[in-house]
Amino acid sequence: MADPSSYRPKPGQIPDSPGVYRFRDEHRRVIYVGKAKNLRQRVANYFQDLAGLHPRTRTMVTTAASVEWTVVSTEVEALQLEYSWIKEFDPRFNVKYRDDKSYPYLAVTLNEEFPRVQVMRGAKKKGVRYFGPYGHAWAIRETVDLMLRVFPVRTCSAGVFKNAERTGRPCLLGYIGKCSAPCVGRVTPEEHRELAEDFCDFMAGRTGTYIRRLEKDMAQAAEEMEYERAARLRDDAGALRRAMEKSAVVLADATDADLIAVAEDELEAALQIFHVRGGRVRGQRGWVTDKVEAVDTSGLVEHALQQLYGEERGEAVPKEVLVPALPEDTEAVSQWLAERRGSQVSLRIPQRGDKKDLMVTVQRNAQQALGLHKTKRASDLTTRSRALEEIAEALGLDTAPLRIECYDVSHLQGDDVVASMVVFEDGLARKSEYRRFQIKGFEGQDDVRSMHEVIGRRFRRYLQDKERTGEWEESRETTGGAPSDAGPPGPVPAGPAGDAEPLGAAAGAPPGSTGARDGQGARDEDGPREDEGAREDDGRPKRFAYPPQLVVVDGGQPQVAAARRALDELGIDDVAVCGLAKRLEEVWLPDDDDPVVLPRSSEGLYLLQRVRDEAHRFAITYQRAKRAKRIRSSPLDDVAGLGETRKQALIKHFGSVKKLRQATIDQICEVPGIGRRTAESVAAALATTAPAAPAVNMATGEIMEEDDGAGS
Repeated sequence: MADPSSYRPKPGQIPDSPGVYRFRDEHRRVIYVGKAKNLRQRVANYFQDLAGLHPRTRTMVTTAASVEWTVVSTEVEALQLEYSWIKEFDPRFNVKYRDDKSYPYLAVTLNEEFPRVQVMRGAKKKGVRYFGPYGHAWAIRETVDLMLRVFPVRTCSAGVFKNAERTGRPCLLGYIGKCSAPCVGRVTPEEHRELAEDFCDFMAGRTGTYIRRLEKDMAQAAEEMEYERAARLRDDAGALRRAMEKSAVVLADATDADLIAVAEDELEAALQIFHVRGGRVRGQRGWVTDKVEAVDTSGLVEHALQQLYGEERGEAVPKEVLVPALPEDTEAVSQWLAERRGSQVSLRIPQRGDKKDLMVTVQRNAQQALGLHKTKRASDLTTRSRALEEIAEALGLDTAPLRIECYDVSHLQGDDVVASMVVFEDGLARKSEYRRFQIKGFEGQDDVRSMHEVIGRRFRRYLQDKERTGEWEESRETTGGAPSDAGPPGPVPAGPAGDAEPLGAAAGAPPGSTGARDGQGARDEDGPREDEGAREDDGRPKRFAYPPQLVVVDGGQPQVAAARRALDELGIDDVAVCGLAKRLEEVWLPDDDDPVVLPRSSEGLYLLQRVRDEAHRFAITYQRAKRAKRIRSSPLDDVAGLGETRKQALIKHFGSVKKLRQATIDQICEVPGIGRRTAESVAAALATTAPAAPAVNMATGEIMEEDDGAGS
């Protein structure tokens, strides 16, 4: 625990300007980000007598080891910078809302030549118009089905669209009049885009125009005695009315507004948002957060506004935002919202009438969401706590293992040998911390040796992080040093092929973020390694900086012994190791001849099984992906500067790699986009690659000619 007076800035050192400040811990990780109208007054508040601070604020300042600040010109700039840094550094003491589910949106892909209407989840994409979110995907599909009568916009996938384009026959929706069939040229791209834009206008709340137009056309058709056309227009107007009835009118003045309500207690807060467009509720969503910082309702509202509109532009930010309490700096927040919308935004508390009545409904939903969340979490916490306590008791640990890492090795008869590392914190999977490794220290099949290599590389990286921050030297002085034959005497050497890195996550992506599905928060060591010098003081969570309390390996005594030996060689003696054998679900400990047998009904055994199975699933998924990539490989992959488009052009021109190998450089130059230097590189690459043995039809004995681009 640090003494705040040890890093307190000197009097007069802090400017009295608007700005953003960051508290860092002893490892230089950013643990809190805040903004202030007056930096001097705000930061000084953190260095008063600890007894006078809120318990959460006291925990933060005693965890921190330094504070720094950045001066900005205006309070709006401070608001924007605070949001950017919270998103980048993921500080542990800042309130961060998390969705309690992945909400579906109705999306129109206006960024395509032929816009498509579809259901979308996850991060929003540029050039796509979104409506919602909706509580259920089926609600979107019902609405779309009704509206396609009037706005027959394309809904098919790219594959179906291209197939219809190739065959000249539209899909079923084209035949029954629920698609204008741009795939076969029934409408031009311009006409189809106009339909998509009309669809968006109707969904945005401009409904009266279209219904009145349909009724006018219906009356005109009836006067001209075109009764079939009049009946069709009547049915179209009825379909639009039914689509409108699915979202009841809540505000009579056709208001576009978002209503935000907060329900909170001392530890947690639940947020509910109703999206009202054209006076109708078009979507609803809910967030829940732990109150890790001392924050009141106005602070929760401000954080919610930042997260809700931080990535939005234009009409995605409504004209009105109704809240239960105004942020501390209402003027700056209103100006920030107006900049994002491009016009004035009203941020206020509803006082009377329909809007206040609707806010009561939103508040009731927030209260119910908080109660449901606490009920679920209480049950989950009880079960997970019991499981961790049972594991600690069975393995003889001093404390419950709050962070568990599990490792598994996967291969196919000795080829494509890989390993996985999965992380469970507080009994829950932390997918952004997953890692995957390629075994490069040797060739062939040896699970024990592979496990030794992976454990060594992971913890060698951990020691490198400790050495850079000075923790390694401090720990050696405290413990009397590591064994002379185990501890690193100087800089810790790198692994045989580098260490694993995170997959798919940007450098500043927050651990445990919602986008990490199926290990999308992990990257293997083939990816570009981070510049460790540049990363040393950037404040982001270091990917291998947190040691586990327990390492679990998938296997029995040999694998456990290999893992323990790897840790001993690095001088690490404060991490427990065990193995879980699949055959009898026995738990093995280092140097024990007999396994630990947990009862079949044990919550601890169930948690270990979940951890082991997740590591196995993650490893085999990676191994299959590598094998598939190897099978699909082509000699053209090794040609520098030859992208996928030009590779396909070459194969399409010559028909196969075999025929391309027989072509001259001048013939290769005839392919559009292929210059002479590239042609020479292609010819050289194919000349040094031996052609594969011819395929044989095992039924007839016939030698089959190569006729595709995958072979060599």
